[in-house]
Parts: sequence; C-alpha cells; structure tokens
Amino acid sequence: MKFMMIVKASKDSEAGVMPSEELLMAMGKYNEEMVKAGVLLSGEGLQASSKGAKVKFSGATKSVMHAPFAETRELIAGFWMIEVGSKQEAIDWALRSPSPHPGEDCEIEIRQVFGPEDFPSEAEHEEMLRDEIAKRTEG
Repeated sequence: MKFMMIVKASKDSEAGVMPSEELLMAMGKYNEEMVKAGVLLSGEGLQASSKGAKVKFSGATKSVMHAPFAETRELIAGFWMIEVGSKQEAIDWALRSPSPHPGEDCEIEIRQVFGPEDFPSEAEHEEMLRDEIAKRTEG
C-alpha cells in the first residue's frame, strides 16, 4: 500500500526560511532509516508557494491564480511517498519523523494512494503508462 505523508506549510516555510542544519541532519537520518527499511519511494521539500501558481477549474472555465496564497495551513511544504503494509505502519513512520517545523504546532497528513487494483478495468492501461514513465526516467 502506498501512502503520501504530507507536511503542511508554516509561516517560515512560506517565507522561504530554510530549515536549520540540525533539522536537515535529523531529516536526513530519518530518510536514511526509511530507505534502509525499504519503505521510502520518494520525498521532497517544496519551495514557498510564492514561487507557484494554482489553476482553478469552474465548469469549462480555467483560470490561473498567482501566488502568494493566504491560507498557509492549507499549503504543502513537502512530502514523503512510502510503501508499507498498512495505514498503521504509515502512521508509525510519521510518528518517528522529526518535527518538520520545530517550535511550532504542525502536522503530517497521511493519505493512501490509489493503485491500479482500485480500478480493475484500467489496470492494464496504468501498467503500460508506468512502463513508459520508467523508460523515460532510466535514460
């Protein structure tokens, strides 16, 4: 089962404040533990939303909203994609994480990722797309 562990943004992350060396070391150690356990698929920090945009869909109309965005608590500062045996195991890994924003209240949201098995009629098509993506990233 794949899960995304989502780190919510903070005022500092949205202001572009880089994590402390201590936090970077702790996160590096945590990431290494997940790699050694064979659960980490990917993980990245995201730049402040001021460097991003949103595309809004309203019926057939599409519009672009340029950053910055007002609601920091709704924004994402980073994520880990993990593959584990259960939601509880994903929760256990999140509990082992260093606090993403030391000294502040923060949270890591855990969401299960849909897999091809959730869409049986699309499973073969999904596999073909994954193979194509893998070919592109290998070369």
